[in-house]
Amino acid sequence: MRVAETVFLRRGFTATTMSSVATEAGASKETLYRHFGSKETLFAEVLGNRARLLRETLDADFDRPHAMEAVLRDLGTRLITHMNGPEVMCLVRIVIAEVPRDPEIGRIFFVNGPERTRQRLAEYLGAAKLRGEFHGEPDLAASIFLAAIVGSLYLIRLTLHDVPMPSPAEVVERVEEVVAMFMQRYGTP
Repeated sequence: MRVAETVFLRRGFTATTMSSVATEAGASKETLYRHFGSKETLFAEVLGNRARLLRETLDADFDRPHAMEAVLRDLGTRLITHMNGPEVMCLVRIVIAEVPRDPEIGRIFFVNGPERTRQRLAEYLGAAKLRGEFHGEPDLAASIFLAAIVGSLYLIRLTLHDVPMPSPAEVVERVEEVVAMFMQRYGTP
């Protein structure tokens, strides 16, 4: 899986072949086809693996009740750092380029990445609402929070190839501002 991701990142989806992945992995093309069936399936597995790694990191944040501000701060920091990393940027660009040809790749990415994160945050906010720590509609608030955290920064990094990753200080500043606005609107009065 790591070799396949490296080849996709270096060559893009179109220029990557099962043969090129097999050669770099020291395996046969037949073995790859037996395990994955197609290049599309292999790429979907690469996306799924990336999503699993992020989920493992983010899910730990949602397991801390009674600390909504800290959970949001940690979630925002992890999302900005992860989503703006060079490998993720490259994979997302590949997904965007391939969606017109293969919409399933976009669906796999969306369901296992952005949508799952939004759902987990909405669930967390729903539980916080039951505890009296959150006042609002969890689904809408989760969407607003995530858009504020990654929105324009993510779009800039996706479309302008030479924009550097935000510095740790810029990440902290952005996250603190978004969390402060979110807590003012939705937190305990």
